Amino acid sequence: MNYSTLKKSVALSLVALTGVATLAVAQDEPATTSSTKVFGGRGQYRTWSIGVNGGVLAPVVAIGGSNDFNKWDVNLGYGLNIRKQLGHSFALELAGVRGKVSGSNDQALSGAGSTVRDFETQLQYAVDLRGVVNVGSIDFLRRENSVGFFLTAGAGYLAYAPKTTQANGTVIDWKGNATGPIGDKHEAKDYVKGFYIPVGAGIKFKVSERVNFNLGYTMNFVDADNFDGVYAKGTTKDKFSYGYAGLEFSLGSSAKPSLEWSNPLATMYDELKDPTLRAEVEALKNRVSNVEKSVEDLKKDTDGDGVADQFDKCPGTPAGTAVDGSGCPLPKFETPAASGDVTGFERIGFDFNSSVLKTESYPTLDKLSSVLRENGGKVTVNGYASSEGTAAYNLRLSKDRANSVKTYLVNSGVNASQVATKGFGEANPIASNDTEEGRIQNRRVETTRN
Repeated sequence: MNYSTLKKSVALSLVALTGVATLAVAQDEPATTSSTKVFGGRGQYRTWSIGVNGGVLAPVVAIGGSNDFNKWDVNLGYGLNIRKQLGHSFALELAGVRGKVSGSNDQALSGAGSTVRDFETQLQYAVDLRGVVNVGSIDFLRRENSVGFFLTAGAGYLAYAPKTTQANGTVIDWKGNATGPIGDKHEAKDYVKGFYIPVGAGIKFKVSERVNFNLGYTMNFVDADNFDGVYAKGTTKDKFSYGYAGLEFSLGSSAKPSLEWSNPLATMYDELKDPTLRAEVEALKNRVSNVEKSVEDLKKDTDGDGVADQFDKCPGTPAGTAVDGSGCPLPKFETPAASGDVTGFERIGFDFNSSVLKTESYPTLDKLSSVLRENGGKVTVNGYASSEGTAAYNLRLSKDRANSVKTYLVNSGVNASQVATKGFGEANPIASNDTEEGRIQNRRVETTRN
C-alpha cells in the first residue's frame, strides 16, 4: 500500500467513525443527574464499555531500535476492546487487533537478512489484557473534563504467518508451514503463535455521556525474532506498532455517570455542600444533644443520696442518711450497750428474689464479726422474705439469706459453731406487704443472741 492510498484509507475511516459518533450523539439520551457519594462504591457509576477502532500497522516503534528491513510500509489494521473501569484512574481492558505488517529492502543488506527483498506478515490476531491509567482524571480546576490522556501496558498472545520474497524472486510463505522457533520439530501449522508486550498511550475525547472518541498508539514487542520471517540476529526481538482512532461506548443505566469521567474532588465538594446531607448532620447533632440531656437527667440526684431522682421514691433525704435502692431511709437500731451483746445490730436488707449480700451491709456484718471473735458467744441468724411468691419458695429464700450472712461471718474468722441459721419465710413481717416500701423492709435478716 503506497502513502497516497494510505491517506485515503485513513481519511475514509475517520469520516466513518465521525459519522457514527455524530449519530450516537444525536440518539444519546441525556444523562439523568445522579447523586454520587465519595465512598458510595462502583455501583453508582457505569463501569463497562466496548469499543471499535481502526488505524495503521507498521513494523517499527516510536522508540527506534534495529530492524531487519530498511523500508517499512503502513497497512490498515482494525480491532475491538472491552473495558472494565475499576476506579477513577484505573481500568482493565481486553483488546484485540488484526491486519498485516510489511516492509522491504531497497538494496542488499549485510548479515543474515541480505538475501530477503521484502516481507508481508499476516496478523491473524493479537489479543492482550492491559491496564489503562487515566492521567489527570482528578482535575483541581474543572468540575468535569471532556479531554483526557491515558497510558496502557499489559501482556498478550498473537498468531501470525510471515511471507518473504528472496532477492532471486523466491517466495517463502510460512502459512501452512509454520514450525515456530528454530529447532521446533512439531507438526507444521498455519500460524506461528507466541507472546508479546503492548505498551501505549493516547488521548480520549468525551463526545457525549455515552461515547468517547479515542486516538492511541501502541508499541508491541514480540517475544520472537521471526515476526518478519527473518532470523536476522537470533537474539533480537521483532516489534510492530498500531496507531488508531476509535469509538468507545459506555454501557449501563443512563441514570448513572461514567466512572472514567468522574472527578472525585467534585463529588466530594458536592457531597459536602449537599443541603440534604447538611440537614442530616444537623438532625444528628440534635439527636446527640437530646441523648446527652437524657443521660444527664438520668444521672441527676438532687438530694445526693446516691439514687437518681428518676428512681428516688423518697426525695429530699437528708445528707448522710443511709437509704435503700428506692432512696428511702433504712431503719436504724441502737448500737449495743455492752460489747459482748450481739443483738441490736442493723437489719441486713436484700433485693427482691435475691440472697446476695449488698455491699452496704458489710460494715454491719464486720461489727458483728468483731464482737463474736473478741467476746465469743453464739447467735442465731433469722432470715425473712416479703410476701411475693409461694410460701414454700419464700421459706427457702429466707434460709438462703440467713446462710449468706453465716458464710460471710465464717469467712471473716467467726467459728461456724457460733452461728446458727433459721428461715421464717414471709412470717413475722415488720411492715405491710401491700406496699413496695413495706416489702423492701421485710426482705431482711436479723440476729439474736443464744
